[in-house]
Amino acid sequence: MEEEIKNVAPLADFDWDAYENGDTQTTAAKEEQEKAYDNTLNKVAENEVVEGTVIAINKREVIVNIGYKSDGIIPLNEFRYNPDLKVGDKVEVYIENQEDKKGQLILSHKKARTSKSWERVNQALENDEIVKGYVKCRTKGGMIVDVFGIEAFLPGSQIDVKPIRDYDVFVDKTMEFKVVKINQDYRNVVVSHKALIEAELEAQKKEIISHLEKGQILEGTVKNITSYGVFIDLGGVDGLIHITDLSWGRVSDPKEIVELDQKINVVILDFDDEKKRIALGLKQLTPHPWDALDPNLKVGDKVKGKVVVMADYGAFVEIAPGVEGLIHVSEMSWSQHLRSAQDFMSVGDEVEAVILTLDRDERKMSLGIKQLKEDPWTNIEERYPVGSKHTARVRNFTNFGIFVEVEEGVDGLIHVSDLSWTKKVKHPSEFTQIGANLDVVVLEIDKDNRRLSLGHKQLEENPWEALEDSFAVDSIHEGTITEVIDKGAVISLAEGVEGFATPKHLVKEDGTQAQLGEKLQFKVIEFNKDAKRIILSHSRIFEDAERAAERAEKKAAAAAKRAERATSVREDEPVIENKAAATTLGDIDALAALKQQLEEGK
Repeated sequence: MEEEIKNVAPLADFDWDAYENGDTQTTAAKEEQEKAYDNTLNKVAENEVVEGTVIAINKREVIVNIGYKSDGIIPLNEFRYNPDLKVGDKVEVYIENQEDKKGQLILSHKKARTSKSWERVNQALENDEIVKGYVKCRTKGGMIVDVFGIEAFLPGSQIDVKPIRDYDVFVDKTMEFKVVKINQDYRNVVVSHKALIEAELEAQKKEIISHLEKGQILEGTVKNITSYGVFIDLGGVDGLIHITDLSWGRVSDPKEIVELDQKINVVILDFDDEKKRIALGLKQLTPHPWDALDPNLKVGDKVKGKVVVMADYGAFVEIAPGVEGLIHVSEMSWSQHLRSAQDFMSVGDEVEAVILTLDRDERKMSLGIKQLKEDPWTNIEERYPVGSKHTARVRNFTNFGIFVEVEEGVDGLIHVSDLSWTKKVKHPSEFTQIGANLDVVVLEIDKDNRRLSLGHKQLEENPWEALEDSFAVDSIHEGTITEVIDKGAVISLAEGVEGFATPKHLVKEDGTQAQLGEKLQFKVIEFNKDAKRIILSHSRIFEDAERAAERAEKKAAAAAKRAERATSVREDEPVIENKAAATTLGDIDALAALKQQLEEGK
């Protein structure tokens, strides 16, 4: 026993200092132990993406184990796209720092997602994957969604299969999406939530449509209201009630009939298996108003209604819901001057009318409002006898006369020749203007054509009887040239009378031609009261004087010759000599006076 003890020797490399301090391991054992511990840890490097396991979650942070000597801490908001995160889930993390000042491993889930996001989003599009995204905020036309750390656009039309009225309810929510479009150049991503449910709805639609029948009545919910109709949710499949099938009456806005989310019964009018279109009707659930129309209603009866539609050619009046009649513009007034129907009435007016035609089979009705008044031509002879005087309104001009309206529905024509006794009126616009009032006399009644022949000049006596004395042939008057034409000139005379002179009668004594506006003396060379024509001449005044002078000179010369012959007569003829001498002296005096007058005139 003692020998065995003697053979035990102390270890050569025993560290007595470490032993005293409580460390009994040898250096070799310690190194071996450290090597074995290091082998249990993952080899990680900074700026690397690795997979870790969630080992703890609190209100602010997520603790992730990546097999390193310490666990990493990641802010919880980096997982907001995944509200179902739980302990044990595998997540990708980005190693920002293996050890900070506190010896803590710093990880980032957001950077890990971003580093692989573009690859992941392209892969999701190719494989038609369903991805999760976090709705960050609203934007114009849709929403911004965080998908794999990328801001993707969610159009408003792709949120749901039904129209969305309030986008804000989706903000801060995590939803499932499908990537539907990627712009590689601009790195834009478009996602859709609607695409996820369309496939399911498509199968549901086929099932519903397969059981549909025309005429079938179903209950539905008003899903959307547009200007052209109403979309109805029939429980997974939509149908459209066109605006014309909402009511038997006219509908200007579908909101007048239904409201959103209202449950209504509808009838199936038609459907298309391939296009999945369903045409619905609401008015068809009630009898047609024409079938309920008073059977005693007949032509000639008076009805009341409301103007629902206006057109240039007439107005549609609703006398009962779904029962309309047309008042043509020609039936709005006895006047033959057709105007726009808007001049008589407008939409919303309550009117009374007379039924002119009624076709129950065709469901058509024509109405009139002028029939509420008596036809003004019924007793036209009593109200507008020939010779009676009235005031008319000028409606229109023609080259041959003026159309006037004596009263509504009673028109007349004043021929241009019946405007003035003395003036030559070339066009009615020289005499009056449209819209002006004009006094007239009834000359003739044409009841068949509903027109009166009227005159204006007949309001005065015919002045041509009296003018015959005032403007006798060879009388001289002062006149003004008011118009010059190729054939001559029109001369305005006293008493409102006009005369006419040809160009050869407008030559002045100095050989020049009289001009427009000149005031000269004119001699009447023709007066025709039947044709109401006065022909004048200015040149005749001095031409007649010259001819008279010539005649006087010739007469004086002849008298001189006779006097000369008289001196040679025998003295036994005193009587004849005295007569010749007396005649010769008178002629000489007259000739002298005429010459003096001509010289003074020149």
